[in-house]
This record gives sequence, C-alpha cells and structure tokens, in this order.
Amino acid sequence: MTHAKNKTRWCLKKAQKELEQNKKHRGLIKITSDINGARKHIAKAEHNLSAINYFTEGGFSDWSMSAVFYCIYHCFLAITIKLGYESRNQECTLALIKHLIEEEKVKLNEKFIVSLETHEDGEMHETNVIERREFYTYGTTSYVNNQEEINENIRLCKECIDQTKKIIFNE
Repeated sequence: MTHAKNKTRWCLKKAQKELEQNKKHRGLIKITSDINGARKHIAKAEHNLSAINYFTEGGFSDWSMSAVFYCIYHCFLAITIKLGYESRNQECTLALIKHLIEEEKVKLNEKFIVSLETHEDGEMHETNVIERREFYTYGTTSYVNNQEEINENIRLCKECIDQTKKIIFNE
C-alpha cells in the first residue's frame, strides 16, 4: 500500500472519529459529488490568480506567494469535491490527490503536488510554492524582487486551473 493510500485512509478515519465525538472534522469525509462546489473552488482559484497581479502591482508582491498557494490548493479542492470528498486538512487533500493520481482516477501533472509539498531535508527549494509562501509570510521580506519568479508562478497557476477544468468538466 502506498503512502498516499495509507494517509488517505488515516484522514478518513480521523474525520469519522471526530464526527462521532460531535466535533468538526479535520480530515476527509466521503460526500456526494458536487459539481457546483467544484465550480466555486475553480472560481476561487481564478480569483487568487488575479490577486497575484493585484498584489504585485500594488507593492505587496510578498502576498502574491500566498495567492499562488491558494490558487493551486483550490484547484485540488475542486477535484476532491467533484470526486465526492470534503477535505478540511491540507495534508489530507494532498494525500488524496496523490492517491487519485495513483489510482488513475485523475490525470494531473505531479508538479502541482510537488509545488505544495514540504521537504524533509530542511533546505529551501526555490521552486516550491509552499516554502516560498512561508518565507514571505513568516519572514521579514516584504517584496519579491524577481518578476520572473512571479511570472513562473502565474504560468503554473494557469496550467493548474486548465488541467483542473479538464478533470471537472471532462474537457
């Protein structure tokens, strides 16, 4: 059994246990496929894509990295809700997306997953969205001084949205 499959099972059990204890779940639950919910997540991803330029042009390019992260993450949420899952945990969402790719239930370039994963080696990877977001959110740098980095992330987001729409709408 793969790590993604194990993690997905753990996330489903975690949520079930929390619901049985009358708590708000922080994992994964099975739901009815929700195409309207998927559309809303795609709209939110597109909103975050627009925010990247808005922040950059307004002098808040450090915030553009958070918009990149959430653009891709909302694409993942669109896929999960379309395929009948509700996620309230970023690690669970990533594990589910990996598992769905492994099971060949979705065709999505793995670079989107890699961009949102944390790396255990402790080194910062310049192309990793989550690490760049954390650097700009928790650090003291208040601007991205590399416009090409922003442009690359815009391209990444556009490609992720396009692939997500193909999955959601069977294009």
